[in-house]
Amino acid sequence: MDTYLNDFFFGIYPYLAIAIMVMGTIMRYDQDPYSWKAGSSQLLRSRGMRIGSNLFHVGIILLFFGHLIGLLTPEPVYHLVMTAGAKQLMAMIAGGIFGTLCFVGLTVLLVRRLSDPRIRATSNPADIMILLVLYVQLILGLATIPASAQHLDGSSMIALANWAQHIVTFRGGAADFVLHEPLIFKAHIVLGLTIFVLFPFTRLVHMLSAPIKYIFRSGYQVVRKRG
Repeated sequence: MDTYLNDFFFGIYPYLAIAIMVMGTIMRYDQDPYSWKAGSSQLLRSRGMRIGSNLFHVGIILLFFGHLIGLLTPEPVYHLVMTAGAKQLMAMIAGGIFGTLCFVGLTVLLVRRLSDPRIRATSNPADIMILLVLYVQLILGLATIPASAQHLDGSSMIALANWAQHIVTFRGGAADFVLHEPLIFKAHIVLGLTIFVLFPFTRLVHMLSAPIKYIFRSGYQVVRKRG
């Protein structure tokens, strides 16, 4: 039974999660474009918003790219500059710093949303649900650091990277790489894939509309004050 569950969650579920995310996002943009927004509550209460939002967004963006680069960089490539053990140690340190930033920011945002009656009244269940899911995912991610510290040879990092690279390149046998990995790593991966599933149905879609074009605009934005 353990083998069957492992094959499903780490061999089949990743493709189901990605398919739901892609198709659901396209359908939401087509069918309900006016719901495509972050739904900021800053007008209701600005206190805590700036520090919480900045810490959360900086932390989660760095975590995202850290995971992306760490998991998808082939082993022969990073061996040119570091060993697997050094890569794991760097991932633990960077993940701990970025994860803590994100955790503190998300804590501020979550407490603010749950404790302020006005913000709570204008929040839909999906807003609170996705914050709680991200909160649990951050806790799981930070909990992998002590687990990684128990074996600093980089073996787990190699196994997880091989799993991810086999998934994105549609190669078979991906689930075999994580079969004997600690439960905390598996829970972190499964919940991360579940966030992909939830993505089209929450405010997370706004990340696809980041105003990057403003960085490269030709002129300044003109703001006129009322007389």
